[in-house]
Amino acid sequence: MLKYYNFNLKKYNAYRLSSVCAKAIFPENEEEIIQIYRNNPDKKIILLGNGNNIILSKEYYDALFIILNNCFDRVEINGTEIIAQSGCTMLHLSELALENSLSGFEVFYDIPSSVGGAVFMNAGASGEEIKNLVVKVRYFDLDDFQIKEITRVEIGFEYRNSFFQKNNNKLVLKTWFKLSEGKPEIIKAKMDDIKQKRWAKQPREFPNCGSVFKRPSERFVGPMIDELGLKGFTIGGAQISQKHSGFIVNINNATGKDILSIIKKVQKQVKKKYGVDLEVEQRII
Repeated sequence: MLKYYNFNLKKYNAYRLSSVCAKAIFPENEEEIIQIYRNNPDKKIILLGNGNNIILSKEYYDALFIILNNCFDRVEINGTEIIAQSGCTMLHLSELALENSLSGFEVFYDIPSSVGGAVFMNAGASGEEIKNLVVKVRYFDLDDFQIKEITRVEIGFEYRNSFFQKNNNKLVLKTWFKLSEGKPEIIKAKMDDIKQKRWAKQPREFPNCGSVFKRPSERFVGPMIDELGLKGFTIGGAQISQKHSGFIVNINNATGKDILSIIKKVQKQVKKKYGVDLEVEQRII
């Protein structure tokens, strides 16, 4: 279990925002995570996976960050079932599935999310959602300091939402996924096609956290922003992507405040012109 003080989180959030926390700990197993919470009852603790769907709104956090990326990431494969700790990335999981001729994770290939983050928000792409592959989840309940398990049905997945978003005191530790047998060449071809299409449409050349807003029922977000003339709009080092208006990118040492300022402007103008309330998909910390 590695510990650091006055730790810069820049490498651990997809926007590459330079935010410092008072203390950061990298646990390797469930026992160490429980120990951290027991030893710090009065300390603000923030759990961080791959940092892909978060906005660090402060430049300094007087808090303890538990970082799961590159440490709490073990994977087991039993037939068509894959069991993964929360710090494992969906990229790595997709590659492991391919190596074992298992189909189901193709659409999540090249999505820079951790398993915990994907389950937390019910990640999805191309009409598919992570909920369709989940069997059950093992989690740590901060209310009574017990480790529990919950089935997919009990989780109550919704569009970009889950039991865990509604209960921030329940921490995803491990997830069981059920895949299906497939031909490696077909799985690989689908993964390559998905990656190519994403790189063609999305601003992968700049740090970003994917789609900023949840898709409203009325209209697509990108076209509304385009029609408002906001494509390329910049505040500080943050910019509405010139490649895809549904993304905000860090073009020059952006801060969380820069990103939040753009979000507020877009929400205000979209509400004024279209009467649509845009809900932020990313988690603001």
